Amino acid sequence: MRTVSWFSCGAASAVATKLSIAKGPVTIAYCEVKEESEDNPRFLADCEKWFGQEILILGNDKYHRSIYEVFNKSRYLVGPGGAKCTGVLKKEVRETFQKPDDVHVMGYTVEEQDRYDRFIDANNIHTSAPLIDAGLTKSDCLAMVENAGIELPEMYRLGYKNNNCRGCVKAVSPSYWRKIEKDFPDYFLKMSETEQALGRSVCQISMPVVKKRYPEKYKELGSPDLYNEKGSANRWRLQLHELPEDIKPMDDAPDIQCGIFCHMAEQDYN
Repeated sequence: MRTVSWFSCGAASAVATKLSIAKGPVTIAYCEVKEESEDNPRFLADCEKWFGQEILILGNDKYHRSIYEVFNKSRYLVGPGGAKCTGVLKKEVRETFQKPDDVHVMGYTVEEQDRYDRFIDANNIHTSAPLIDAGLTKSDCLAMVENAGIELPEMYRLGYKNNNCRGCVKAVSPSYWRKIEKDFPDYFLKMSETEQALGRSVCQISMPVVKKRYPEKYKELGSPDLYNEKGSANRWRLQLHELPEDIKPMDDAPDIQCGIFCHMAEQDYN
């Protein structure tokens, strides 16, 4: 039986991996995606030193490890079933690499219990969530990486809560994309061009907000119902080139602090 820790170049997966190594032999695997930060190889190398072992770098070469090849070939960005790029560049790679009796270490934190439960329901595999077991938050994990003397990845330092691609289609917030436009204008433009070429959209604004802040646009949309029959707000799905001028870049820097469970977990691997 193998224990495989899925390292993502994020702080949470790094700490989950470190905790797993303290309990026994671990195979560490990373699914490379070209559109992730150029700082990731540096962080990966620093973590290899921290772990005391090599990280296997995998990737879906059918799509040249690129989200844009996935988008253009599938003509799909994101929907109720999730992001196409995640399924092709992460899940398919995992399924190719895994063995039937593997135990998969996932970096879900205590705030993500619901996400972890959904992951278990959707995947017929043996899993381990050491961060949830240890009561660790994302804030704890960021602090633990810093406490290990490792500089956090670029995306965290720029004020993003996750070390995702430079422009993640799972982010529907217009203010997130305005920040991407500010920090990575080339990636913003490429995503905008992709949206228009495929006739798809990533961002959403709730209809009550549209009516209040953009009454002319609300009328242009035909004054639709604010809420659906389930009581949820209807949404205006807009392409990046349609972002209203008053949308400002988000200012949502991640919280970094080490609580009691953080210190207890550090003792486990120190």
